[in-house]
Amino acid sequence: MYLPIDPQPSCASAWLHATRAVNQRHGHEAQNVIIDVVDPLIVTDDDKIITYLVDHYLRDSGKYPVATVANTIFPQSIFARHGSPAFYEVYKNKILPRIAKDGWGRYFDRMISFPLQKKGTYLNPLEDIVEKMKKQNSGPKCFRNVYELTVYDPIRDAGPLMNRQCLSFLSFKLTEAPARQLLLTAMYRNHYYIQRLLGNLIGLGHLMRFVAGEVGVEVGSLTVVSTHADVDCPSSRREDVNKLLEDAARVGA
Repeated sequence: MYLPIDPQPSCASAWLHATRAVNQRHGHEAQNVIIDVVDPLIVTDDDKIITYLVDHYLRDSGKYPVATVANTIFPQSIFARHGSPAFYEVYKNKILPRIAKDGWGRYFDRMISFPLQKKGTYLNPLEDIVEKMKKQNSGPKCFRNVYELTVYDPIRDAGPLMNRQCLSFLSFKLTEAPARQLLLTAMYRNHYYIQRLLGNLIGLGHLMRFVAGEVGVEVGSLTVVSTHADVDCPSSRREDVNKLLEDAARVGA
């Protein structure tokens, strides 16, 4: 059972079409929703309005705004201020201590800090992927399909049933030269489409821009697989969600 969403040009458009499709399903939920964003970096005037509508609804409901959700995947402002590789340490030393310890909001921490068998030692999987891609992209032969990043941790996540990470896995791909692009497929075990999806898409786009920029390739498409999708209702009023989608649809029609 799966629900494919027609490829959409931008993150906001993808959010709108995917959320409307799932909202029409029984229980406002679906299994294995497949979303494809042609250009996760493009932001049109309509996209800005849709993002504003979602952000306004989330803030009124006492939930995290879109930008905060996006920053859990990639801290764009920290990278813009400090650059690579300095921003890794800035994030770990200055940002991470201020983030809640329950697991949510720490996706980027998992991408750059994976504990090794020797106590107190860590691998930076994201930096490792970037360095491998750089070498492959500039070499005579390029391995294009070997860049995987696991967010799920069986040590930290196998026990508790609540407050676990929802983003589970990232798979980066490079297309063929000469117009080489970076592709990304992200898998979510559970996905709240009102509170999280738009911010997730934007954050994944920022992550792609960082990796592509470091490697020296263009940003390609973003694919997200929500193994369970839920059009949640932060205000506890289903009519508020329906109005949000109606207002966004009028903009994105």
